[in-house]
Amino acid sequence: MIDPRILRDEPDRIRASQAKRGASADVVDRALAADAARRAAIAGFEEKRAAQKAFGKQVAQAAGEEKQALLAQVKTLSGEVKELEATQGVAEEEWLSALKAIPNVVAEETPAGGEDDFVVIEEVGTPRDFAAEGFEPRDHIEIGRILGAIDLERGAKVSGSRFYFLTGVGAQLEFALVNMAMDQARNAGFTQVIAPSLVRRSAMEGTGYLDQGGGDDVYRLEGEEMYLVGTSEVAMAAYHSEEILDGGSLPLRYAAFSPCFRKEAGSHGKDTKGIIRVHWFDKVEMFIYTTLEDAAAEHQRLLAWEKEFLEKLDLAYRVVDIAAGDLGSSAIRKFDCEAWIPTQGKYRELTSTSNCTDFQTRRLDTRVRNGDKIGPVATLNGTLTAITRTIVAILETHQQADGSVRVPKALQPYLGGLDVLEPVKA
Repeated sequence: MIDPRILRDEPDRIRASQAKRGASADVVDRALAADAARRAAIAGFEEKRAAQKAFGKQVAQAAGEEKQALLAQVKTLSGEVKELEATQGVAEEEWLSALKAIPNVVAEETPAGGEDDFVVIEEVGTPRDFAAEGFEPRDHIEIGRILGAIDLERGAKVSGSRFYFLTGVGAQLEFALVNMAMDQARNAGFTQVIAPSLVRRSAMEGTGYLDQGGGDDVYRLEGEEMYLVGTSEVAMAAYHSEEILDGGSLPLRYAAFSPCFRKEAGSHGKDTKGIIRVHWFDKVEMFIYTTLEDAAAEHQRLLAWEKEFLEKLDLAYRVVDIAAGDLGSSAIRKFDCEAWIPTQGKYRELTSTSNCTDFQTRRLDTRVRNGDKIGPVATLNGTLTAITRTIVAILETHQQADGSVRVPKALQPYLGGLDVLEPVKA
């Protein structure tokens, strides 16, 4: 959640952020009213509690009928104090609820608008001209069949739509990409992590993933307050919950592998074929704890690591600055790296990186100690590789006329030296 001081001291800044997101500013007025009610409730309780204590001293000094009269007043005051304490508790809950309803305040640099209002920062590499090479590119579904790498039919038979099996070189590609990503992360100073895919409700709420749409895109275990994560960001944000970090240890950088699960509830009819938009995929996610002052610079570093990985795969891609209305509630700014997908004739998201400042850590009660001072800590996340979409980009970009696929040089050591993925024999 946001710093309450911003609400009290700069409410117009939050209103401007809401306007950028294309969202109502009513949440600001509701939170301000809840804050005023909370403060009034606290003052009323403390005033009555002080009176109760004063009467207690008088009772101790009184005797006879005077004492009995004072005791009667103390009893009345005690009831009033209990009522005011209950009122204060309700006011506190309403205040916290109103504060949590406010998304993070977007960065000044973040473009205004919705999904289509992103700004292209740069384009890297040139998409292949298959017409000039004399053949029509196959989509990843056909290449996956030729290579014996992707089995969609049996995926649907076993688990339903938007599921799949990676087989043969498809499975090898996954392990190769994960290992290459983990090696890059470790060499950059990240601690490698295998993160749980099931988390408690507190982790989901703390990261903001239940804020929008009530978690419509999230799988929940029936009868349990446990959720399947759509990204290991959730587990890693909760990793240091209710802890005070040593300021000298920052930044803390983690590279976490986990399976990820998404209902894709708002995506019916989109990318229903193939493995671009699926219910389950594996991912290596970078996650960082740092100071508020260093968060923006760390965000640029995350983007640079994502670009480095894509360039190792010889992919043409672009970097886009996501508009405010397309941000999650936790982020103040997000960059996506989108790879060119030849058969679709457009760029598609492969990675993203978000700066969440102290929005998640305030909810999860993670702070940092510097000397005698305890203060807020920022979190950032960035995808190093989302396996299925990366496989799509590799297969389509590096295919050859005979159905084989050239292996990028940087990936070859992770595939036992293979430089070409050959079609399987019928």
